[in-house]
Parts: sequence; C-alpha cells; structure tokens
Amino acid sequence: MSNPTRRALLAGAAVAGFATAAAAQTASNPIVGNKGGTILGPRNPNISEQNKDFLHPPGTDHGSIPNLHYAFADTHVKMSEGGWSREVTERELPVATSIAGVNMRLNKGGVRELHWHKEAEWAFMLAGNARITAVDNDGHNFTEDVTAGDLWYFPSGIPHSIQGLSSEGAEFVLAFPNGKFSEDSTFSITDMFAHMPKEALAKNFGTDEAAFDRIPGKERFIFPVAAPPALNDDRIKDPNGKVALDMKFRMMAMQPDQAPGGTVRVVDMRNFPISSDIAAALVEVQPGHMREIHWHPISDEWQYYISGQGRMTVFGAQTNARTFDYRAGHVGYVPKSMPHYIENTGTEPLRFLELFAAGRYMDVSLAQWMANTPHELVEAHLNIESKLVDAIPKEKRAVV
Repeated sequence: MSNPTRRALLAGAAVAGFATAAAAQTASNPIVGNKGGTILGPRNPNISEQNKDFLHPPGTDHGSIPNLHYAFADTHVKMSEGGWSREVTERELPVATSIAGVNMRLNKGGVRELHWHKEAEWAFMLAGNARITAVDNDGHNFTEDVTAGDLWYFPSGIPHSIQGLSSEGAEFVLAFPNGKFSEDSTFSITDMFAHMPKEALAKNFGTDEAAFDRIPGKERFIFPVAAPPALNDDRIKDPNGKVALDMKFRMMAMQPDQAPGGTVRVVDMRNFPISSDIAAALVEVQPGHMREIHWHPISDEWQYYISGQGRMTVFGAQTNARTFDYRAGHVGYVPKSMPHYIENTGTEPLRFLELFAAGRYMDVSLAQWMANTPHELVEAHLNIESKLVDAIPKEKRAVV
C-alpha cells in the first residue's frame, strides 16, 4: 500500500479542522440541528459553559417556566471582621416564596452575635466547627458544638448565637421558612441596646446608667472575640435545666436510605421533633444516576447544591417544561406538585439539600404510582408494553 500523499494529508486535516470548527461553533452558540443561529453580540462564555441547557435546551423544553436557578456567587457579600454572609431571598429568586437562604462564614472566634428572628432558623454545617447557644421562652438553655454534616434548628423568636471554633472556623447554610426573609431584618442584641434609653436599661437591670456608657452604638452582626473555653466549662448551670427538645441533629450519623444510584437522608419532625417549620433531605447521586422523577404534594422545594454538578427538568403543566444546570453553591427551586428529576452530569458524586417549609417530608414517585395503578390502565394511557409496566418496582427508589 502506498503512503498517503502530502496533498491528501492536507486535505484530510482541512476537513477535520472544518468539522472541529463547526462543532465548536455549535457548542458555543444556540444551534441545535437546523434551529437557532450564532450569537453576533456580546456573550459570557463562562456562564454559557455552566448553563449548557440554557444554550441548548432539550427538545422537550417548552413554554414559560420561570427562572428556578440562582448562584450564591452572584449575591452581595456582607463582610465583617469576624466573617461574612450572603443571601438568596425572594428578591434574588422571585419564585422562591417559601424559603430564603443564607450562606455564612465565621472565622476562628468569629461570633454571629446574640440575636433572634421572626422566622425559625434551620442550618446545615458545610465545614469546620461552631458553638451554638440558645435560651427558650421558659428559660431553658442550650449550648452545643456542631461540626460538618450537623444540623441545628432554632424556633421562631428564640434568641441564639453561633461562634466559629478551631483554626478554620465554620461555614454553613441557613434556611428560613419565608422567601422575603433577610439577614438585615434580624433582631440583634447590640442594635436593641443602642436604641433603648439608658434610663430604661438601668431600671431593667437594677443598676445606674453609667453601666451602659460603653455599649456599641450600632449592630455588630459578626465580630471577633477570644475563643471560648471547653464546651463543659462554657455551659451555664441553669436552674430551669436544658431545653426540652434538642436543637442539634447529627445528620451524617444517621443511616441513609440506600438506592441503586445513591443515598437519601430525610430529617423532619419524625426524627428531629423541634424542626416544626422545615423538613429536609440530603441526597447523594452517583455519576450516571439521577434523583428519580417525582414531585412534592404539600410544599415547594428549595435546593442547595453542596458538590458536583447536575441538571433538572421541571414540568409545570399546560405543556410547560424547562431544564436548568446546577453546580456547587447554586440554589434551585421547584414549586409544589411540579414533577422533576435531578441528574448527575459530572464525574463525582452530586450532593444537595432538599428543603421544605413544612414539618413533614413528602414526595410522590412517578414509578411507584405507575407500578401500583392497574397496569392495563397505565398501558392504555402511554402505549407502552405490559412487560415494562410489570417490571417497575412497587417500592420507591429515590435515586436510580
């Protein structure tokens, strides 16, 4: 066989080059088959790369589902000497009416000052260690240390604090069962003292006004203090005793529900009785698998993506459907009763939180519904073979 000529090699290289260029143009522009066209105006390739299903939506997408995606990286960071915080509320993600989220970082010794909210506070520790304190309406106190994977819950109006421990401090995500909630609406002890007449403070504490000459003139929010003593040394001996319901839950210590493609840990009032306003699930989906098609019958779903990357299609009835891409640090949202799935599109496990402004976690599995409905009825609706319906497991498989 003769060696290829230089002309043939150049021709082959040219064809390959054109094919590569065409593929690159299609990948970076909204072109699918003979639909769409190139972008002639300004663009942001980095954002397009992270939101591939915006640029190349599946053919099944249709209609006008609102935006169900927002990144904490796109929010304003409120910085203090002892750490920082940022939030995603209804202001940033208008569809998210049931839950608002805050991502907070406390340096070593950094304190989220003594405060309370009209809304309950639910939290998941992302990294590091922290000390949390609270006192309930009957004077019972609570002081505990939390680490990565732990939860805490402070009921509405109950005053509390958070302090970063160890060399790295702590980072966590907070959730509040009100989409309009903002950290700026918090009741802080320093802000309150600064706006109470000193004569009233003196009378309240049975001392003279001079005792309050050095109180801060405004809210401290997050500020650095010396590291606290060991936990047992820091606990106040309370004549009323400890709170009746534990405000801390070790989520990673619980046995997860195993599924073919991952795991699910569900925490609600059944195993964390104090958490009356928020139910949660921590889901892990292995590469190549997905959180099954399902919906939630009693409340909207607020999602926080911890690691990995994935995509979600949401069906909104009336032919409406839309697909979104998510990465670590993103927030997702699904209105009540809208079917959806979350697929792992990366090479590492996809981990995310599902949160609900409800005391009980509930979801309806599409597969389980079909498996437990008379099979001839299902077959007649969808024109699928009986052997497919017969093979669907009757027990729920959250990750497939």
